[in-house]
Amino acid sequence: MSRPRTQQRPQHQRRQQRAKAAPRVDIWRIVEPTPEPEDIKPTSDPASMIRSLGDPPLARHSDPAAHHVAAVVERAAALATALAASADLLADPDDARD
Repeated sequence: MSRPRTQQRPQHQRRQQRAKAAPRVDIWRIVEPTPEPEDIKPTSDPASMIRSLGDPPLARHSDPAAHHVAAVVERAAALATALAASADLLADPDDARD
């Protein structure tokens, strides 16, 4: 029994795809220095934005899901704050909050 033939694209279509490649960029070029980062102000309630979206649409499991999503967001915010502190990027706590 012979194998079924696979449908191949005509050659002109293959050539068109190659022609659409992105232009080459010199990756070793000299770039402008990045600006100094702004101080980071940790939030007092990292899960507030998630809660503002409402409960997850998971039928009878929406309450536990909302709790777990909030826990993940709070943990991520704590890690981000620790990372900012290690880089000496935390805003002074005496500064007025926006």
